[in-house]
Amino acid sequence: MSNTGIATDETSRLIASNKVEGTAVYNNQGEKLGSIHNFMVDKLSGRVEYAVLSFGGLFGMGGDYYPLPWDVLTYDTGQGGYVVNLDRAVLEKAPRYTSQNEPSFDRDYGREVHGYYGVDYPY
Repeated sequence: MSNTGIATDETSRLIASNKVEGTAVYNNQGEKLGSIHNFMVDKLSGRVEYAVLSFGGLFGMGGDYYPLPWDVLTYDTGQGGYVVNLDRAVLEKAPRYTSQNEPSFDRDYGREVHGYYGVDYPY
């Protein structure tokens, strides 16, 4: 907080990246799917392209990472997390990677990820 009393990590419209990381992600049935590991921002436009979901593993460790197009997430204040219209079985078959084999996040990969979720790739 600054000395003016205004929060610098969250406002009514904006949130700092460190507050997004770790936020829970639920499906429409209220089932927790995982949490936001990080997000990928386009360097030129400043637009968030992906939220990377940490899913699986034990106690949040050793799981895979699932890039979700930012546009498929909706923040739900009631749950205090993001909601995505997916069930667990669909997510389990989605494009993913481990910390040892990160993708290039190039246009071909972007088209693959966005196509899986039925979202137009904007680039």
